[in-house]
Amino acid sequence: MYVVKSPLPEDDLKTVSEALQGALVDLVDLSLVAKQIHWNVVGPRFRSIHLQLDEVVASARLHSDEVAERASALGVPSDGRAPTVASGTGITVPPAGWIKDTDAVSGMVAALGSVIGRMRERVKATGDADPVSEDLFIQITGDLEKHHWMFQAESA
Repeated sequence: MYVVKSPLPEDDLKTVSEALQGALVDLVDLSLVAKQIHWNVVGPRFRSIHLQLDEVVASARLHSDEVAERASALGVPSDGRAPTVASGTGITVPPAGWIKDTDAVSGMVAALGSVIGRMRERVKATGDADPVSEDLFIQITGDLEKHHWMFQAESA
């Protein structure tokens, strides 16, 4: 039963809702991974990386809210519960304990790259089904690619 009736045909709604749920899981986990590294990064570049990680967390949290609200607008409930995120993520879990600054950077390059790859798949999947959701995924991908570039520049 839908509380909000979607304007999309059922097949398109299925495609879009799966893409939105996957994006939500990725973004929630990205914020958690970045915060975990943020708390535990050590090394000579601690401060700059520590602050940069907070920027990723803020972006991921903003975008996760946008994705969940888009799903709601289409009549689809979102699931950002911990077990759902843990079972659906494609991001590698960071190690426990202190994380050397160079490892923090390479970990974030990998995490962002992983999420960006899946976001680009969602752009393709939703283009015909729902250009509004496609546009949301394009905007999110652009923002994440900016963070990815900045972390890559840290490792050069």
